[in-house]
Amino acid sequence: MSTIDFDKQLAVLETPRKPLSLSGKILIGITGGVAVGLSIICYPFVAPALRKHCLPYVPATTKQITNVLRYVTPSATGSRLLDIGSGDGRIVIAVARSEPTIRADGVELNPWLVYYSRLAALRNGVLGRTRFFHKDLWKFSLAPYDHIVIFGVEQMMEDLEKKIEQEVLPGTTVVACRFPFPKMPVQERIEEGVDSVWVYRPKGSIVVQA
Repeated sequence: MSTIDFDKQLAVLETPRKPLSLSGKILIGITGGVAVGLSIICYPFVAPALRKHCLPYVPATTKQITNVLRYVTPSATGSRLLDIGSGDGRIVIAVARSEPTIRADGVELNPWLVYYSRLAALRNGVLGRTRFFHKDLWKFSLAPYDHIVIFGVEQMMEDLEKKIEQEVLPGTTVVACRFPFPKMPVQERIEEGVDSVWVYRPKGSIVVQA
């Protein structure tokens, strides 16, 4: 390479770059903001997969809701229902609409789904008879409820079975959807493929969490 050619290349490298225009800076800022926003929104949906038991958000079908409601029977003194992993709140809202004397709650790890559920309850006129908790189900006490609904995954059912047997009151009705418990005796069952439900009434040993 000649001295002249080298000097030309060096001149190109040393040429100062033009500063970014205002529109260019705004575009970079918007792009970065969108990326951060998407990360914040998506994280609650991805985070459960990083835990020991992943409980993905899969909305209940209309048939599944109908099957669950068949086993939700309020008592004369009032009943309380808990939907474990309540997602968008459709089970809780359906129970509150069909059985006005039941107090229906949901516990959900994803905060965006909790906010959505509260808005949905408001739209359906049952906000005053429903509650949605943003909490870890493994740290949430099951003792106050006489109806418990769970749309679980197979990997978590054994540990959840132990939690239920330790905490629920005698006579509690537990409705499991999609997957049954491994050892708990089944009292009733609706066999309909993905819409199947298993009904349990564990005796319970009542260990109330602080």
